[in-house]
Amino acid sequence: MIVAIIFVILMVLGMPIGFALGVAGVVGLFDMGGGMFLSQGPSKVFNGLNVFPFLAMPFFILAGEIMNHIGITSRLVKFAQALVGHMRGGLAHTNMLASVFFAGLTGAATADAAAFGKTLVPAMVERGYRRDYACAVTAAGSIIGPTIPPSGLMVVYGSLMGVSIGGLFAAGILPGLMICLICMTVIAVTARSKNLPKNERRASLLEVWKIFKSSITALIMPLIILGGILGGIVTPTEAASVAVAYALFIGVFVYRALSFADFFSMLVRTARVTGVIFVIIAFASILGWWLSFNRIPQEVASMVLGVSENPYIVIFMIVGLLLMIGMVMDINAILIILAPVLVPLTVQIGMDPIHAGIIFILALNISLMTPPVGACLFVLSSVTGEKLEKIAAQLWPFLLAELGVLFLFAFWSDLALAIPRLLGFR
Repeated sequence: MIVAIIFVILMVLGMPIGFALGVAGVVGLFDMGGGMFLSQGPSKVFNGLNVFPFLAMPFFILAGEIMNHIGITSRLVKFAQALVGHMRGGLAHTNMLASVFFAGLTGAATADAAAFGKTLVPAMVERGYRRDYACAVTAAGSIIGPTIPPSGLMVVYGSLMGVSIGGLFAAGILPGLMICLICMTVIAVTARSKNLPKNERRASLLEVWKIFKSSITALIMPLIILGGILGGIVTPTEAASVAVAYALFIGVFVYRALSFADFFSMLVRTARVTGVIFVIIAFASILGWWLSFNRIPQEVASMVLGVSENPYIVIFMIVGLLLMIGMVMDINAILIILAPVLVPLTVQIGMDPIHAGIIFILALNISLMTPPVGACLFVLSSVTGEKLEKIAAQLWPFLLAELGVLFLFAFWSDLALAIPRLLGFR
């Protein structure tokens, strides 16, 4: 109990979550047996990071940095606009569709929010959209990034819980596309009441073809990643390194828009982002050892199953807990701390490991756009200057729609596992 209290107090005082986990973990080691267990701390930190698939994360982040720098984002936006820009609320639809294309490059919601917050939001405002609404659309679409592979969150979950990362990638495709579709439906239904603008004419097939040709180098990258992993040709880590090599080739030899100085600054940004995540993972491994030593996962499972053994009620309780904690805590830390606690529950009710994983991923991704600690809301507020509460007020129709997608996949296992089964992930 003292460990949880110290962790919460440090969080409230504003200590970075990685270090709060570390301090709480050290207190937990003393609680387990004093100095004897404390000496095991460094080895637990090392073992927590000594997971080969974790190497995929910095490679995916770096590939996204390169592709964003060389102008791929603007090409993808133009292609999306050529396809759906003629509809009422065309730029809002474009925002959603571009998020699908952009998802295959970075797999990070905050990267999507930052990129479109600097480009699409000003363009939408210039065309007559309210800025808070434009930010809300961007926030709603940003969680498509870490849902459609490659997804850093899936790499972490799969590595920690021993679940096929390729299977998780396959399971993320359908919900990601459905989030895009349901959000575009919300835009279409509310377009007239909000008096959203549209393009004067539809792009011709020739125009669409020309824009597609200029975007094809970006659209190929997700095919390389997914095709290699799902086809069993490469591991996720190898696919990530191939993605970096491809991005470098395109940036240097095709677009000629990448210098050594640019690449060095990208390496620095990648190291910073990766370092933050790895610090959380490293110190959370100590806390995870404390949880296992005190049989906390087993006690939680017994407590929940004591309320009900109905699988649907158990799933509802797990999703509700993830959503509530996700409102006030970093999603990487939630995943690392709660997955070892809650996954045994999913095992006891007979849930497929990939199905359980995609529920975790979807619930935590939605937490990225829920106040008060939604990371994407903070990014958009910082980039655009719009007040966070105004963005949140415009966000609720999209939030309800995405919660509907979450519960659909949570309760309908055949739908959640359709693509993984089709590709041979059993």
